[in-house]
Order: sequence, then structure tokens, then C-alpha cells
Amino acid sequence: MSAETPAAPGQFARRRLQFRAWRGTRPFWAGLFVMLGGLPIAYFPYAHLQIGHLTLAMATTAGAGSLIIGVLLVVLGFSLWYQKHVRTFAGVAAILLALVSIPVSNLGGFLIGFLLALVGGALAVSWAPGPPPEPQSLQDLAQGEGGAPQAAPYESTPEATPYGTAPYEDAPEAAPYVPADEAGEPNDLSGTSPVNNGANGRHSAG
Repeated sequence: MSAETPAAPGQFARRRLQFRAWRGTRPFWAGLFVMLGGLPIAYFPYAHLQIGHLTLAMATTAGAGSLIIGVLLVVLGFSLWYQKHVRTFAGVAAILLALVSIPVSNLGGFLIGFLLALVGGALAVSWAPGPPPEPQSLQDLAQGEGGAPQAAPYESTPEATPYGTAPYEDAPEAAPYVPADEAGEPNDLSGTSPVNNGANGRHSAG
């Protein structure tokens, strides 16, 4: 892949989301402010301001001390990015170095480096990791995609009947029981009297 090949349409968005996730797990802005504060503190004592034909040297007698303070602030900024468990120590050290830079390094890099390092150290001390994600509850697991409930529970299914899964009221009614004689023919005595049937009540009872 050459340098002139354009990036994929979704590659930039994916990298941006990865950087956002990485930035959210550490005191990113605190480390950035601390590193930016160390640059003017280390630069101004060795810089020369050119005004026309006049060269103004801003070096101080403690130029080596200013360089050490600036380098330490940059190192502390990287430590806040990649060693977030030392954020309290790094924040306190950045604040102390910013205060020391006022008499040592041209009022802390003309107050620019002092203010940046001071704000970065305060952010590092006050930063705390976010709470871990909570496990998904059983009620959420019982729901399907989009929040819709899954299949109905077992109790709501229709009960099984001798005629399939149809309810009892839809099943045909059973035929009434009719007694049969010894020959197997039905012996229906309803609607007859003992006299018409050729038998009296005593004979039928016997």
C-alpha cells in the first residue's frame, strides 16, 4: 500500500473510535497538559529573541535546571498515558516542578509552562477510572433482539387434548352411554313402559 493510496471509507472512523476508547481509560488530557507545560520551560532559557539587528538572549544562570524540569515534565506526561496507576504521584510531582520553575526558568516559561503544568497536575490527581460495565441482568437476557420478549412461557401454551391441541370446547361431544343386551344390540328402554315392553317392573328388577 503506497503513501498515495487513500484510506478506506470506514478506516478513519474505526481508528477514531479506537483512539477514543484508548483515551477514555487513562488521564489523557492531564498528560497532554503536563507535556505541553514542559516544552516552554525547557525552551525559553536556551532561546534567542531576534529584534531587528538586536539579539536578546533569554538564558538564565540556571539553564540546566530549566532543561531538567522541562524533560521531567515531559516524562511525567508520558507516564500518565502509559502508567495510569502512578497518576497521583505524577500529578503531585508535576505541580511541584511547575512551582519550582517560577524562580528557575523565567517565571515558569513566562507563566505559559507553569499554568499548563499546574492544570495538568491537578487533572492527574483528580482523575479516577470509570466503573466497570455491569453484567447484563437476567431480565435483559430473557428478551430477544430489540427488547422484544422471547417465546411465551410453557404455561400459556394450549393444553393437549385427546383430539390434538384444540381446547376442550372445540372437541366433539362424546355419545351418551347406551346399555346393550347379551346379543350386543342396544337395549334402549327409554320412552317405553313396562306394559308395552312385555315386562313388568318386578321382572325387570329381577
